[in-house]
Amino acid sequence: MQETASDRTPLSFRGARLSKHADYQRVYQESRKYFSASMTYFFSPRGESSPPICGPRIGLTAGRVLGKAVERNRIKRRMREAVRKNLGRLHSDVDVVLHPRKSVLEMDTSRLEGEIGRVFATVEGSLSKGDREMGT
Repeated sequence: MQETASDRTPLSFRGARLSKHADYQRVYQESRKYFSASMTYFFSPRGESSPPICGPRIGLTAGRVLGKAVERNRIKRRMREAVRKNLGRLHSDVDVVLHPRKSVLEMDTSRLEGEIGRVFATVEGSLSKGDREMGT
């Protein structure tokens, strides 16, 4: 039985998380920095050398430059919810790391969700464009 992309996409953000430091470092080394209005992001397709996990994985970072712990946690909660609502837009086996800016704290929720959706669409488009150029 053929597995479809929707079967591989986790329903929750918990199952689609980057959790190991080595995974973050691999994404940073294999990617370049991309920018959107309220965040920067990195992404890297997973190859054969990566863990055998299906579907996309997302990592969030919130350094001290974003504020005290309460503000950083609020930013991460808002980002996790926006990612959860847009996770279905990613169909490839890709690792994405999101670096929010402090403006995410004040941003309207629907606007944040829209921006995450655009970031995921850009990632998916870049991956499919790369596949076409390689002839697969």
